[in-house]
Amino acid sequence: MRQKGPEMAETDTRFVGPVPQIYDALMVPMLFEPYALDMAARVAALVPDAVLETAAGSGVVARALAPLLRPGTRYVVTDLNAPMLDQARSRQTPAQGARIEWAVADALDLPYPDAAFDVLCCQFGVMFFPDRRKGFAEARRVLKPGAPFLFSAWDSLAQNDVPATVWAVVQARYADNPPQFFNKVPHGYHDADVIRADLTAAGFARINVEWVAKESRVARARDAAEALMMGTPFRMEMMARDPDSLPGLVDATEAVLIRRYGAGPFVAPTRALVVTAQA
Repeated sequence: MRQKGPEMAETDTRFVGPVPQIYDALMVPMLFEPYALDMAARVAALVPDAVLETAAGSGVVARALAPLLRPGTRYVVTDLNAPMLDQARSRQTPAQGARIEWAVADALDLPYPDAAFDVLCCQFGVMFFPDRRKGFAEARRVLKPGAPFLFSAWDSLAQNDVPATVWAVVQARYADNPPQFFNKVPHGYHDADVIRADLTAAGFARINVEWVAKESRVARARDAAEALMMGTPFRMEMMARDPDSLPGLVDATEAVLIRRYGAGPFVAPTRALVVTAQA
């Protein structure tokens, strides 16, 4: 069992340029909203006084959670990438945005004192941590004793059909040396035993891993192809490797999705792990 995440290129964690807008417009409704509603309900049910969210992305959890929190609850929303946080701010209503503390912050080196929060949540962010045990130890440090750390991570590509289709197209196009983003980063951290070991090493003792199945609702096959090819760090990986290939990859992915599901709208299966850990 390994301590660190997979070796990542710098492009694997960069949500910059047009990526935040494409991600929010296409990826969020297709993949993230159902799990954001689930995460928000779990956190709100704890009736917390102070919540920290790390790797918040374009704010899909924040949009769901902020209205559920009691007046006066402290809610700090952070992300490593300032452009993603800017997108998150822009999507909040003025009233909800005003009650949130926004901060660019590294989940592996949080700028908060010990025992400052009574819940920490992170939706689909831990897969991007270059050293997960360090990130988990930081979560434990800023949580009050016994307070829960909730996070989600995608299950394998075999359980997530639309991303698996993208990965199959990429593998076929680059059979000798396929880009590794999809299988090693967003869909590369789903072994429950490894997750438990990483959390235990970081000081957590009570760990629950739950598999949660949802549906990916896709308006158009083209949207799904553009979302995954252009609205993730895969775009940056391909811009560094073969920038002229992206339009062709989008077209090829759209064609495969149409053959499988039709042009849209359609529904495809997704599955993720939702983890709750307490020290």
